[in-house]
Amino acid sequence: MGAIYLVRHGQASFGAADYDALSPRGFEQSTVVGAELLRRSVSFSQVRSGSLARQRDTAATALKVLGSDVPVVEDPRWNEYDHVDIARHHAGGAPQEDSRSYQGVLDAALTAWTSAGADGPCAETWPAFLARCRDALSDLVASLGKGEHAVVFTSGGVIATICGLLMGTPEAGLLKLNRVTVNGGITKLVSGRGGVTLLSFNEHPHFEADAASLLTYR
Repeated sequence: MGAIYLVRHGQASFGAADYDALSPRGFEQSTVVGAELLRRSVSFSQVRSGSLARQRDTAATALKVLGSDVPVVEDPRWNEYDHVDIARHHAGGAPQEDSRSYQGVLDAALTAWTSAGADGPCAETWPAFLARCRDALSDLVASLGKGEHAVVFTSGGVIATICGLLMGTPEAGLLKLNRVTVNGGITKLVSGRGGVTLLSFNEHPHFEADAASLLTYR
């Protein structure tokens, strides 16, 4: 069977003017992710990334360590939902001064976003987001040959939604799994005759022991 590794980007710049930029810790995490992929000795025939800076820079940093010469194909369908737009319309805003308060606002906003369905006021509705995540995965699977592997550098909401989709509950996936995804976590899917199956979610032993200080959720 072929495998698809979904990697959440390294830590972005929470609370800064440009959230999309990787923090110094985010670059460190990306280096560790590259070392972890190298340790697994997996040969990738496809490398995908969203078009956000934090996703692209995570990919570039990890692949440099991995020593991969497979070109990165950027696909905006792997981009994260717009948390600012969602919070503005569904929770009145999400101040980033305090991470715990922010999480509460975001959770409420995401719940309202999914409940609003196609009638929601956001530029991208929940059904539209779900459809592009599904399509991005389907197209990647279709492009893989027998036994080939791929790695995708994306975001927590995308990963959580895809995992929920594979388990038959995409809304629950987003709302329950998204909040526990770690920066640089690795989720593994396998693809075979029976379709795509979730094998593991949010693996992060590479951020334990001596690297425990690099474990972050935001």
